[in-house]
Amino acid sequence: MPYIIDGKAISKQIKDELRDEVEKLTEAGINACLAVIQVGNDPASTVYVNNKKKACAYVGINSRSYELPEDTSEQTLLDLVQKLNEDPEVNGILVQLPLPKQIDEDKVIRTISPDKDVDGFHPVSVGRLWIGEKGFLSCTPAGVIQLLKRSGIEIEGKECVIIGRSNIVGKPMAALLLRENATVTVAHSKTKDLKSIAKRADILIVAIGKAKFITKDYKEVANRADILIVAIGKERFITSEYIKEGAVVIDVGMHRDEQNHLCGDVDCEDVSSVVSAITPVPGGVGPMTIAMLMNNCVETIRGREERA
Repeated sequence: MPYIIDGKAISKQIKDELRDEVEKLTEAGINACLAVIQVGNDPASTVYVNNKKKACAYVGINSRSYELPEDTSEQTLLDLVQKLNEDPEVNGILVQLPLPKQIDEDKVIRTISPDKDVDGFHPVSVGRLWIGEKGFLSCTPAGVIQLLKRSGIEIEGKECVIIGRSNIVGKPMAALLLRENATVTVAHSKTKDLKSIAKRADILIVAIGKAKFITKDYKEVANRADILIVAIGKERFITSEYIKEGAVVIDVGMHRDEQNHLCGDVDCEDVSSVVSAITPVPGGVGPMTIAMLMNNCVETIRGREERA
């Protein structure tokens, strides 16, 4: 049986560290407060929001919840975000995505103050990430990095190829891997001779959102990587044929199958005889995303003790 990279356990370790940090800051009179806005009642979004509020309570961060109806206008949401920007008691603002079609997500993201942008989506947050400044890290990519590091898996000096340049996974993953002293190549749907480039990878991140781009003829590429990180949005698509013997697999995907069971992009049962270590779904990357969100919330108040 492979080693299970337990995202729940590592997430709890991080949250325990943050709770100790928050306790000391609270004793110094410094508090953190996260405002969470949900528009509509999408069941998956409701689950995510509730998990974030539970994590806040565990770490010791205050949280406020704003639940708006599905037909909320864009201006109403922007007005609420601006009000929270100006509220000195609110340190972090999170608008749960996706938003209803009448609302421009990019406009909402850009309205959130960069100093309260705990999702790390604002262009200022992205810029800080790329130039190596302190700031908010993209939660899912940062969670993947922590899974590897806290499992004793070496990143420094490795050649990494990322297939995909999305703002959610591909680009921030590239920036974070560079911070870990990896050598990074970002490829995409227009890259020439993509398979030859991907074959060089010690760490291969497949995170392309283009429908049907990753097909079964990519087996010869994926099964050369020592570490395979998968975020392709295809239920149980990756089987043992895609995996190098003894590889480490990080499954970022999340789906519900025909029996309403949660599963990932990787067929965990099929690859179990091949991999040396793997993240489960659920219980792998998901809890780490929330742990890194909590880290971003604490980042909003770090250093205030010295400045007070």
